[in-house]
Amino acid sequence: MSARDLIDRADFPLLDANPDLHYLDSAATSQKPQVVLDAMMHYYTHDNANPHRGAYALSARATDRYREARERIASFVGVRDSARLIFTRGTTESLNLVATAWGRTNVGARDEIVITGLEHHANFVPWQQLANEKGAALRIARLTSDGRIDLDHLTSLVGPRTKVVAFAHVSNALGTINPVADICAIAQRVGAVTVCDGAQAAPHLPLDVDGLGVDFYAFSGHKMLGPMGCGVLIGRRDLLEAMPPYQTGGDMIEYVGDERSTWNVLPHKFEAGTPNVGDAVGLAAACEYLGRIGMSHVREHEQAITTLATARLCTVPDVRVYGPSPAMRSGVVSFTVGEIHPHDLATILDEVGVCVRAGHHCAQPLMRRLNVPATARASFYIYNTEADVDALVAGIEHAREVFG
Repeated sequence: MSARDLIDRADFPLLDANPDLHYLDSAATSQKPQVVLDAMMHYYTHDNANPHRGAYALSARATDRYREARERIASFVGVRDSARLIFTRGTTESLNLVATAWGRTNVGARDEIVITGLEHHANFVPWQQLANEKGAALRIARLTSDGRIDLDHLTSLVGPRTKVVAFAHVSNALGTINPVADICAIAQRVGAVTVCDGAQAAPHLPLDVDGLGVDFYAFSGHKMLGPMGCGVLIGRRDLLEAMPPYQTGGDMIEYVGDERSTWNVLPHKFEAGTPNVGDAVGLAAACEYLGRIGMSHVREHEQAITTLATARLCTVPDVRVYGPSPAMRSGVVSFTVGEIHPHDLATILDEVGVCVRAGHHCAQPLMRRLNVPATARASFYIYNTEADVDALVAGIEHAREVFG
């Protein structure tokens, strides 16, 4: 049984209402199933109140819904201690939280930060800025010719001055699935902290975060069928407890004196202000939906459709596909078509109902390493079928005719 046997396009109201739409931009954001929308609406119509602070039954219910959402999400991604799961606005905020709260305390002049040439700007720029601020050195690991991290070069960069190794679990631009355990082992030899951008992994791969060996792991809800504006940071408990807060204000405090304050316990220490309960409930519902399908089925389906798309694209003249083989990538296929600019290609595809992303994909350092200004990116998810691949290929052939 595959993911196609376990889901129905009708589960997704936007797709159901637009039967001729071929949505191939799930790496940017996924469509939302009705069960997620229903869960959020139910919260707002039955349980909405400010949690943690009210001495009345409705507030207690809101508190329960928030706690239950955290526990469900933690269980889905393989985290036993749900207090280590911090709610944020998304992967970008999660990574900035680590670079700010942990980085400013632990990285100093002449220290080294190691990242890779695959990174999304959200896992590149915060470390670049921290290095500039602290006088640390930013080291960037090379890539292989097929868009994987060169582990030999990464190993050569990691040394006694390395304080952090930051890397993506899955590349948003190429779909490359990186060997998390191997990278963590390299970092751990010198006691460096590992920070993993899981934005493109959590929606697509079976996860056991506790078993990965990473110190910090971040992902976003909206790429995995959940709402925008809700993400997660999972950290090692001892690191989180030692870190100063990222923001200060309500609910993250234990005691506020005139001159000094003390901080609340995890996870509240890093969740200042009124929490985003409705979106947390929506993300928990998305996890339950994916859990019913089974992430192994999600992976199987994506690998099959990505293999098909890659093979079909490679039969079209002038098409160049970037990145590793389908067995080593998620549901992302980045490509160029001769001299047609990816933005022009995306516009032509849109005219025939095919939605792809075009540009540098918030990965300009990677584009420089590929020696291209931009690529077109088709990204597949559980609701995509062979018909979407057919429409993509037909649209590209039409674009070739338009541009001669």
